[in-house]
Amino acid sequence: MEDGDLVKRTESDSPRNSINKPRWNKYAVGCTFLASISSILLGYDCGVMSGAVIFIKDNLKIDDTKVEIVTGIINLYALIGSAAAGRMSDWIGRRYTIIFAALIFFVGALIMGLAPNYAVLMLGRFIAGIGVGFGLMIAPVYTTELSPASSRGSLTSLPEVFINFGVLLGYISNFAFAGLPEYLGWRLMLGCGAIPPIFLALGALVMPESPRWLVMQGRLGEAKRVLLRTSNSKEEADSRLADIKEAAGIPKDCTDDLVVVPKRSHGEDVWKELLIRPSPAIRRVLIAALGIHFFQQASGIDAVVYYSPRIFEKAGITKKTDRLGATVAVGCSKMFCVLIATFLLDKIGRRPLLLTSTAGMVLSLVLLASGLTIIDHNPEKKIIWAIAVCIATVLTFVGSFSMGLGPIAWVYSSEIFPLRLRAQGASMGVAVNRVMSGLIGMTFISMYKAMTIGGTFFMFAGIVSLAWIFFYTFLPETRGKSLEELETFFEKPQLRSGKKEEGNFGQIQNENGVVASNGHDQL
Repeated sequence: MEDGDLVKRTESDSPRNSINKPRWNKYAVGCTFLASISSILLGYDCGVMSGAVIFIKDNLKIDDTKVEIVTGIINLYALIGSAAAGRMSDWIGRRYTIIFAALIFFVGALIMGLAPNYAVLMLGRFIAGIGVGFGLMIAPVYTTELSPASSRGSLTSLPEVFINFGVLLGYISNFAFAGLPEYLGWRLMLGCGAIPPIFLALGALVMPESPRWLVMQGRLGEAKRVLLRTSNSKEEADSRLADIKEAAGIPKDCTDDLVVVPKRSHGEDVWKELLIRPSPAIRRVLIAALGIHFFQQASGIDAVVYYSPRIFEKAGITKKTDRLGATVAVGCSKMFCVLIATFLLDKIGRRPLLLTSTAGMVLSLVLLASGLTIIDHNPEKKIIWAIAVCIATVLTFVGSFSMGLGPIAWVYSSEIFPLRLRAQGASMGVAVNRVMSGLIGMTFISMYKAMTIGGTFFMFAGIVSLAWIFFYTFLPETRGKSLEELETFFEKPQLRSGKKEEGNFGQIQNENGVVASNGHDQL
């Protein structure tokens, strides 16, 4: 038999590599669905602030600088939550971290809804921001660790689906409460954000713990029971458990329900391995994860989400209710396209979606910038076709983003880190994501005043063009690989092109310094 035939047969027979026909485990889908509700917290806040800030500005008599701050500051506050969530999730587990995130955001949303002045509103933004940081970090990690490889991309994209659903709910809330008295409308818009955390906390009570976290605590019996319920067969569950034990430095032949694991399982020395003495493979993983999060937000997506009413106003839509109605269309476009991505991630892979999405974003941004520039240069004329182009390209921009770069940033960054580094690595990705989102949110008005709104979107088009080059040259395809296989996937420079390489992907060194075969000499 030829070596190539053996490779093909081994690959197709492996329970971890059934990528041609993704099978959805109903229990895993239900658990990831519940966990992903935490992402509604960020989505709702992004969507609702775009409209609420119009009424906050008039009611509290604040200037554009304070508008920028109150809009974007929650993303910087989220840094505290994401930094704490990595260590906390290693300490108390993924499930209880989700409950903690819900509790914090619930308190923050109530304070914002009851805020009598700008100072109390900022206090609510601070508390809610910490909850957002916790939720953004823990939802992708939990869903990645719970999902089988055959459907991991689709299931791990669910947090992005719920972010978009939250954005849509926020836009609908703006439109629904816009007719109320000024002092009441924006408070109801923000206060309604306390509803999703209630469902999240209740749902988390019936969710299982992450099997990979259980193994890292030495609770092999519990991990096996979870894997049996979230896998498509007993063989797949056994295979996943064997890989997780190997990655955790536990012998594959160990059948005890409880074992002693190194203290490092609780997060010790992880930062040193990530930042101070990373191996070439870990350095490449870190650059890939931080890079995709950087470009996701540097694309200007949150400028459109937060300030779409202003963008539509610049495009020539003057009536307030019309602008808020147009933002609902933005939310619908995002929601529809992210659902498409959810069903395609495990069928055609991450790279094709990511590159197509980014190219669509570049084209949309160039056309949007051109339309806004034409309108800006003809202030006394109402150029209908230019207005139509601006509205259409806003919709295609957010749609292109949601079909690829939006969900894939979370899927990719949460699946490529080794098990021992996953929580902290994911929290670093969230940190970069939120810093960029905060900077864009807190400077967008100042930027378009300084360089015109058309010039600002031309700048975003240039940044997304660079992102396409980065994704094409640096990010390999990860579809169908188990999380443990991905631990060695970045060791080969050739893989940056996304092409498969026949032969051994190398060996892995576990936490105890023991060199072991990765169990998949050929892919």
